[in-house]
Amino acid sequence: MAANQVDKLTPTDSRVQHHTYTIPGSPHNTTYHYIVADPPSGAAPVATALLIHGFPDLAFGWRYQVPYLASLGLRVIVPDLPGYGRTDAPRELSAYSYKRVIDDLVAIVRRVQGKAEGEQVEKIVLGGHDWGGAVAWRFALWYPQLLRCVFSVCTPFWTPTDTFFTKEQIVQLLPNFGYQLQFERTDVEDAVQGRERIRALLSVMYGARTKDGQPVFGIADGVHLDLLEADKIGESPLLSRDEIDFYADEYVKNGMRGPLCWYKTNKVNFDEERPLLQEGKTKVTVPSLMVTASRDGALPPAMSADMEKHFTAPLVRREVNASHWALWETPAETNKHIGEFVTGILKDQPLKASI
Repeated sequence: MAANQVDKLTPTDSRVQHHTYTIPGSPHNTTYHYIVADPPSGAAPVATALLIHGFPDLAFGWRYQVPYLASLGLRVIVPDLPGYGRTDAPRELSAYSYKRVIDDLVAIVRRVQGKAEGEQVEKIVLGGHDWGGAVAWRFALWYPQLLRCVFSVCTPFWTPTDTFFTKEQIVQLLPNFGYQLQFERTDVEDAVQGRERIRALLSVMYGARTKDGQPVFGIADGVHLDLLEADKIGESPLLSRDEIDFYADEYVKNGMRGPLCWYKTNKVNFDEERPLLQEGKTKVTVPSLMVTASRDGALPPAMSADMEKHFTAPLVRREVNASHWALWETPAETNKHIGEFVTGILKDQPLKASI
């Protein structure tokens, strides 16, 4: 089935509700924007699903998956992460750490489920892509008791470590992360300002080239800023004009600084994860699904080759013939893998409140 034949949300879709929520007690006073979709049947949801996006994306990045999961009877929550879209973009890097964001997401789930502080929440289905996948895996380490299952598209699990690696050291081991050296600096956020430049960058990240066919982004060295002229960039093969315009409009609020903060939290995350090591919480203990994309240059399937040793619960593996943007490029196949996994979990696990 072609991508354009798969049901998807539009930027003004009436099937979702838009909400904002300032996280109670948040040290950064962060206000999140998130969308909620309920089952189209009007029946009570059989479970709650929380979907987490990555870079450079929005809640709208799950546009092909939200209607599908709602059709399976789930209530689906999708936030704009800190730095993105209509969610705040704090100055402090600590606002973008895995643990901080995970705690914020728990608060959002609690609010959507109508649970008071200290009251049990219903276990959720959790999914992530790109940085969202990294957050999802860490969520499974910090709060396994809140999850029915977890799935990640493209992003492998890596275990916490007691040795700190600089970004340079990481790139020596993983040359496919070379672009992150540029993103860790301020080159891109300084050079890409204003709606048209932002639109051009997003188009490039989503597969566009210059109109004469030159690539403008490479995983080894990042964005070729000298080629990033708005009137010289072609169209993305993965998004319609209306969709890329929507992305550009949403990004104008925060610019690129907030989204790129996610590439600068290496040390913050390392320090915050010390308790996971001390408490022996280094393995995933809930049923999991890993969907790799065969043509993903940034997160190639080989990166997930030995994941099983870090899982004490079943790990299901699937692969799609797609680039990094598998959610959009092969939505029917990706949805099929997610749907089979989730419906199996819903069948095996009667709905039950968590601690």
